[in-house]
Amino acid sequence: MYYYLIALFVIVLDQITKWLIEKNMYIGESIPIIDKFLYITSHRNRGAAWGILQGQMWLFYVITVIVIIAIMYYLYKAAKGKWLLGVSLAFMLGGAIGNFIDRVVRKEVVDFIHTFIFGYNFPVFNIADSALVIGVGLLMIQMLLEEKSSKEKSYGENGTHHS
Repeated sequence: MYYYLIALFVIVLDQITKWLIEKNMYIGESIPIIDKFLYITSHRNRGAAWGILQGQMWLFYVITVIVIIAIMYYLYKAAKGKWLLGVSLAFMLGGAIGNFIDRVVRKEVVDFIHTFIFGYNFPVFNIADSALVIGVGLLMIQMLLEEKSSKEKSYGENGTHHS
């Protein structure tokens, strides 16, 4: 249940920030937050990351519904007793639903976080995108911890390997 509250928080934060951008900025307008590093830039994307697959909404609908069902299944089946896995899946669920709402309601995704990292003009993104990246990062940490734990279990207390 707590995991769904995390996902809901991500969705609400994502949609509120996108609504604020839509209502208060024109497309292409950019507000510097930290000069030469972080800007709030009103941008729209009809594709996926980095603007790939522009206009392929039907594909995004199908993929996103499958992803949402899969995440909810794993939340139900695999996250019991694994809080880090649950949190990672909750972030991914919130991010997937946040951008899905945009594609269904707006027919495009509202992006606004614009960074220049080491001089690289990183593609403009949003809270849902951030949640997806955080979720994947936490999932990778969970997987590394599980791998470490399983290796430790396969060795005895004195360091010898038991088959």
